[in-house]
Amino acid sequence: MSLYEEIGGSSAVSAAVDVFYEKVLADDRVKEFFVDVDMPGQKGKQRKFLAYAFGAPISYTGKDMRSAHAHLNLTEEHFAAIAEHLKATLEELNVPADLISQAMEIAASTHDDVLNL
Repeated sequence: MSLYEEIGGSSAVSAAVDVFYEKVLADDRVKEFFVDVDMPGQKGKQRKFLAYAFGAPISYTGKDMRSAHAHLNLTEEHFAAIAEHLKATLEELNVPADLISQAMEIAASTHDDVLNL
């Protein structure tokens, strides 16, 4: 079974994205990046990306991580804040620790592309 299936599929990813963005938008370290963002659209993109990244049987047709983040001048602090919120979200939703570890490994694999290193 994929991580996507193990965490509960579409409904779990959707719930996680909603909780995640509540945390992100309340965080002074990163909320500035979302001031002029169409949040319903952003949440939709994030749902599709996470579903794909977690192994859902779908195609992802959005921008690659490097292109999507190149203009933002993100730092280690920003990446860490987002990772922190992802982990806290999954914990809040009672995702088992081993599945959170898998999700965080996937998130960590995007590090260099998100930061354009």
